[in-house]
Amino acid sequence: MAVGEAGPKKGRLGELLRTVRSSSWQSRIAAVLIVVLLAALAVQAARDPAQFLSQLLIGITNGSIIALIALGYTLVYGIIELINFAHGDNFMIGSFVGLTVLSGTFFGIGLFAPITDESGLLLKALGVGMAMLAAMAVCGLLGVGIERVAYKPLRNSPRLAVLITAIGMSFILQNVGLLWKGPAQVPFPDLISGANLLDSGEIVFRYKDLFVIAVTVPLLLALSYFVQNTKQGKAMRAVAQDKEAAAMVGIDVDRTISVTFLLGGMLAGASGVMYGLFNGITVFNVGFTQGLFAFTAAVLGGIGNLTGAVVGGILIGVIAAMSDQYIGVRWTEIMIFAVLILVIVFRPRGLLGDRSAVQGGGE
Repeated sequence: MAVGEAGPKKGRLGELLRTVRSSSWQSRIAAVLIVVLLAALAVQAARDPAQFLSQLLIGITNGSIIALIALGYTLVYGIIELINFAHGDNFMIGSFVGLTVLSGTFFGIGLFAPITDESGLLLKALGVGMAMLAAMAVCGLLGVGIERVAYKPLRNSPRLAVLITAIGMSFILQNVGLLWKGPAQVPFPDLISGANLLDSGEIVFRYKDLFVIAVTVPLLLALSYFVQNTKQGKAMRAVAQDKEAAAMVGIDVDRTISVTFLLGGMLAGASGVMYGLFNGITVFNVGFTQGLFAFTAAVLGGIGNLTGAVVGGILIGVIAAMSDQYIGVRWTEIMIFAVLILVIVFRPRGLLGDRSAVQGGGE
């Protein structure tokens, strides 16, 4: 019996050794770097488990916000293979819309009293819901408007023309935000408690963290259901595979593309309000930084892949949180983009391949 068990183990070990020997030197370097990184994290986890788990939770929370933004990039790319650089600035507009709703003032006219941290619990919940819905509606319609005005006329033009247009739209939205709220950081009302949910006190998981997770998960599930099970979602999958064939069977390609931009914009609006409530501030150029992280997440997971965008967003959030704690805040962006470069060098298609966003992912 012991000899019989040793045989398969020896065979598996030999197969592993043959795989290592046949791999390229780049793959071996990548494997060594991953092992070193995991070993360093394991040491930190063993040294202070509570701190490590707290940072992991922070990373997952921040990564959830990044993942929502990244889904907008990957949805659009999956349908028309366009990097919508204005998407990050649409996220910024969403945070400004949410802040305006909470202030109760529109175009200089005070419609109702501002909702602040001194408001009642029910009023706070109502204010957060109103801000979220308003931001999703405005950003969704803004995404559709950008597609109709800036991208649709150039659909058959060279890709460089569309790319330059996307960058131009990004600058336009950024300057709209600058004129709207000014160059300084704008504080968000502290509507969600930052108190720790856990009684232990060593592991930190705040009500704000719970809020982000509680909003993100239903949005992800709703998007997945929409893409996989609804008639419009099936149309999106068909257009992603072959626009001409989809048009031949009666699918309205223009409407399908507009719906894609609508969904991406709605996710950007929701994440913009969540970002403001979670961090307590927003600023006119936040769309550039968060959009860059989200685009990095989409590429890391596999641009055009829904699951990849979520995985990439969570990974970016965790990498940032661990770097902030164990390496230094100044090194965080270097670590994020170093990981991206390594993944692109050793696996150009990203972690989860290069399938269309509306096909759900995988290779």
